[in-house]
Amino acid sequence: MKKLTLFSIVAAVVLLPQLAQAMHIMEGFLPQMHAFFWLAAVVPFLAVGVGRINGVLHNHPERKLLLGLVTAFVFVLSALKMPSVTGSSSHATGIGLSAILFGPWVSAVLAGIVLVFQALLLAHGGLTTWGANTFSMGVAGGLTAYLVFRGVRVAGLSEKLAVFLAAALGDLATYMVTAGQLSVAFPDPVGGITASFFKFAGVFALTQIPLAISEGLLSVVVYNTLLRYNAQGLIHIWWNGKEHKA
Repeated sequence: MKKLTLFSIVAAVVLLPQLAQAMHIMEGFLPQMHAFFWLAAVVPFLAVGVGRINGVLHNHPERKLLLGLVTAFVFVLSALKMPSVTGSSSHATGIGLSAILFGPWVSAVLAGIVLVFQALLLAHGGLTTWGANTFSMGVAGGLTAYLVFRGVRVAGLSEKLAVFLAAALGDLATYMVTAGQLSVAFPDPVGGITASFFKFAGVFALTQIPLAISEGLLSVVVYNTLLRYNAQGLIHIWWNGKEHKA
């Protein structure tokens, strides 16, 4: 598992853009009421996620290493950023792989943990905007990735395609929600929230679409590598409402 962690870090550095002096929605950028709203919105998802994590570790303690690996994967990818619109940035998330392996609820918790450490140690994002960032990355991104993976597999398409689409579309969903959060907080003086959303989303798309494709490809590589080291049956895939051993 240590070799897999190192592999994930090296692959992310090679395939994705280098670290830039940019952030998630930065500290203090959102109005106070908006920050409180997103914090309240994310709490129920985190509560369910904590329960799911406790259940996984109680029933399958051997997956603790895998959980740590996925958390490191999310941390590394979401720390590699490209400057984007004012007060934000573009970056991969790693949440797609997490949602595939542990489900969307666990992914929300992992995103929240990662964002706390990034805010405190790397000055990426912030504590006041933690709720908004966790919702867009962990909740919206995780649920989208999970539903896409489930849908592709139920349709009988290949597992590699399912992983690629889940990771790529989960990444894009994160930034569509971020664009929505920013447009609601800062509506266009003329066109209002709708015009503001298209402006934010349009600027995000310039950097986020290539990043989403890169994350999809990297997630397939890491997923296949994990399966090759799955002699102990550590990898269980969540789809169709049940847990399926890979």
